[in-house]
Amino acid sequence: MWQGFFDPATILARLGLTSACRNAVDFGCGYGTFTIPAARVVLGTVFALDIEAEMVEATRCKAEDAGLQNVDLRQRDFVAEGSGLAAGTADYAMLFNILHAEEKFALLREAWRVLKAEGKLGVIHWNYDAGTPRGPSMEIRPRPEQCRSWAEQVGFDVLPPGLVDLPPHHYGFVFRRPRAGGPGREVGVLPRTGGAQ
Repeated sequence: MWQGFFDPATILARLGLTSACRNAVDFGCGYGTFTIPAARVVLGTVFALDIEAEMVEATRCKAEDAGLQNVDLRQRDFVAEGSGLAAGTADYAMLFNILHAEEKFALLREAWRVLKAEGKLGVIHWNYDAGTPRGPSMEIRPRPEQCRSWAEQVGFDVLPPGLVDLPPHHYGFVFRRPRAGGPGREVGVLPRTGGAQ
C-alpha cells in the first residue's frame, strides 16, 4: 500500500541524499519505508529511531532480508528524550511525515544537533489536501509554508529549489544546517497562515 503513495528511493534522491553522505538519521522509521533505501545509498550507517517496538522490529526484519548491515535500530521516544546520538553524528536527517507533531520544534532542534555543519535535513509531508488517502487530520496537518517557517526559525537554510513537489500526495524541502551560528529560538505562538500551528 505504501509503495503506491510514494517512491522512496526517488524521493530520497530528489531530497539530496547521495552516496557522499556517510551517516543518516531516520526520525520515526515506521516500517522502514525510507530507512532501507537510505541504507543502500549512504557510505556509513542509518540510525533508525521509533517509539514503537513493532516498528523497530519490522524495520529490522526488512534490513535483514535485504542483507543490510548498516542499519542501527533504536526504540526510543526521541521527542521526549532526544535521539541519544552524539552531536554532529550525521550528514543527513529525515523528518518525514512527522512535523504535525505537537513538539515540532523539539524535533527540529534535535535534527540540528545531530547534523554536522552543512548537513542536510529532508522534510516531507502529506499535501494540505483533505483528498489524500492517508495523513493526519487537516486540523494538525502543516502547510508547506509552515514547515519552511519552522525550520528557518530553528536556523536552517532552505536549499534550492525550495518547495519540491512529490506526487501524487506529498511535498518536501531540503534544508541545510549552516556552518556558522546556532539554532534559533522559536517564538511562543507563530503567526497563523491559514492552517493549524
